[in-house]
Amino acid sequence: MEVRAVSKYVRISPTKVRPLADILRGRKAADALTILKFTPLKGSRLVGKTLKSALANAETARTIDLDNLVVKTILIDEGPRLKRFRPRAMGRATRIVKRTSHITIVLSEM
Repeated sequence: MEVRAVSKYVRISPTKVRPLADILRGRKAADALTILKFTPLKGSRLVGKTLKSALANAETARTIDLDNLVVKTILIDEGPRLKRFRPRAMGRATRIVKRTSHITIVLSEM
């Protein structure tokens, strides 16, 4: 049986979170939480929040053993970009692109 959790419109660039997702893929859920706890990145807090949500979803299912859960898939997709403008020299403006992410975590039993 599988359980999933999705966080949408997270204000961090997907390229900053994807290396963290590669570390967690295929690990036990408890080990993944421990790794995230001691990783000093902003993305680790956001991915940890989504992972805790997936564990809470598994707990409400009551047919799944929480000790045997493994991170089956973790996807970091790109969300919509926020486009802003910053003033520059000689009356010009430059576009600033603020990227967002969609974090999807699927847990399954071993």
